[in-house]
Amino acid sequence: MAAPQNTCLLIADFTLDPLPQLLRRATASIFADVVVAPFDQVIPLLLDPSHEAWRDKPAAVIVWTRPEAAIPSFARLCQGEQVGESEIAAEVAEFASLLAALAARVETVLLPNWVLPPARRGLGLLDLRLPDGQAANLLRMNGHLAETLRSHENIYILNAERWLALAAPSARDAKLWYLGKMAFGAEVMKAAAGDIAAAFTALSGAARKLLIVDLDDTLWGGLVGEVGWQGLELGGHSPLGEAFQAFQMALKALSRRGVVLAVVSKNTEAVALEAIDLHPEMRLRRDDFAAWRINWRDKAANISELVQELNLSLDAAVYIDDSPAERARVRQALPDVFVPEWPQDKMQYAAALEALTLFDSPALTAEDAARTEMYAGERKRRDARREIPDIGDWLASLNIEISVEPLGEANLKRATQLLNKTNQFNLSTRRMKEGAFQDWAAEPGNQVFVFTVFDRFSTYGLTGIVSLELSGEAVRIVDLILSCRVFGRGVERTMLAIAVRWARAQGADRLSASYQSSARNELTRAFLADESEWRHGAAGPGKAVEFTWNLAQGYDAPPYVSLGVE
Repeated sequence: MAAPQNTCLLIADFTLDPLPQLLRRATASIFADVVVAPFDQVIPLLLDPSHEAWRDKPAAVIVWTRPEAAIPSFARLCQGEQVGESEIAAEVAEFASLLAALAARVETVLLPNWVLPPARRGLGLLDLRLPDGQAANLLRMNGHLAETLRSHENIYILNAERWLALAAPSARDAKLWYLGKMAFGAEVMKAAAGDIAAAFTALSGAARKLLIVDLDDTLWGGLVGEVGWQGLELGGHSPLGEAFQAFQMALKALSRRGVVLAVVSKNTEAVALEAIDLHPEMRLRRDDFAAWRINWRDKAANISELVQELNLSLDAAVYIDDSPAERARVRQALPDVFVPEWPQDKMQYAAALEALTLFDSPALTAEDAARTEMYAGERKRRDARREIPDIGDWLASLNIEISVEPLGEANLKRATQLLNKTNQFNLSTRRMKEGAFQDWAAEPGNQVFVFTVFDRFSTYGLTGIVSLELSGEAVRIVDLILSCRVFGRGVERTMLAIAVRWARAQGADRLSASYQSSARNELTRAFLADESEWRHGAAGPGKAVEFTWNLAQGYDAPPYVSLGVE
């Protein structure tokens, strides 16, 4: 793996130690270095893009300020002066404009929200009631800042209140401020480093996507094979049963964010599935799990097989098990799988799950929320495939429907996500931000189509992109992107059929595509080469492979696909 080239710049109006050292260790695979800007020069640095601090052109910037330092009118309010809400709002808007200008120059801006020292009570009983209360104003300030910056896709506001809560009572020591201008204690910095590292991991596309859980004494209390599903500790009026149910609800919440759930358990499958199907207090049912391996085999072998079935990599997986021995076995056999230490106290399970920083995502789409449903649908398709041996008959039995529409506001976020994350079936592997992708599509002669796929089992979501560029009498396919979970079901041929149809409608006589080889997209070249009507030239070292299409010839979508074009 190539060494990182980019740097991260820390800008603050207080001393940041030991945050830089913590971040250098936590983000070493992402950044070449974490650099600290000159002390207490926030506004001058934001106003002056030519400042020496910007010399290395950092890819990411963290701007951490105290509210009384960033907003002078709020400092006056804290000193007991009468300050109008409009004056504070105007200064917040001015600060937000500086951050927006910064976001136009760098890839990512992280902004911890404003917090008050934990000991400060302001107006006490009235601090949240009266308009000039410090806490009341700070709520409005943070809300105004978040709302103003929401449209900037590369600015992320982090919850610093959480860091103070985790660090209490050592979140702040007034003595440290006077001695070294340290606004927060070391425990706050540790909590901040964890969340910041998680943010950059998510932005780099390396967040975990799959959570695999054990069953007995993990998803429920007791051994189902011994007590039956009726005897399990789950829900009801038992504190322990309530804790297991809360854990299941926390898992369900994660799945609604796009984290895929699965089960690996040493059990008799029929007995375990009966509990999942029939126990009235279960909050997770069979369709909430993308896959399972419930048998008496080695758990590490089961995890490896399950991950492969889901077409994911081991470094996308997290495994939770109440048994220290099983956790140690999986860690030793599958070091890429993250296996967290798990509380001995089962009432801490939900809290432990919610504290994990492994599943952060820079965006959430409808496809993310439905991801487990999509995988569950895929499991049902595999079952149907076993019942219908002939591949043609099986494809016809799926009742595949493909909706095709131009790139627009409603699908831009998911399409950009697909553009930037897809590796195996990707013609050019170019990466673009939302705004740049939208601008490219709007240029004269350019067209982007997105493909949403359904069948009788479930929706696959938005899984394909074709980007086209008209130049004279020729059309070039710039992007040909497809999620691998629908490859081989006629979607890729349908995408080419749409490209041919559009090129003909423009009066073009030739369609071409330039395949840019990467470490993982050989599938794309193989598909295009296997299409007999395509012609491609030999690829020399460092050269692309060119495919061309004679538009006088026909090219149709497969007959078993129902196609709708908007």
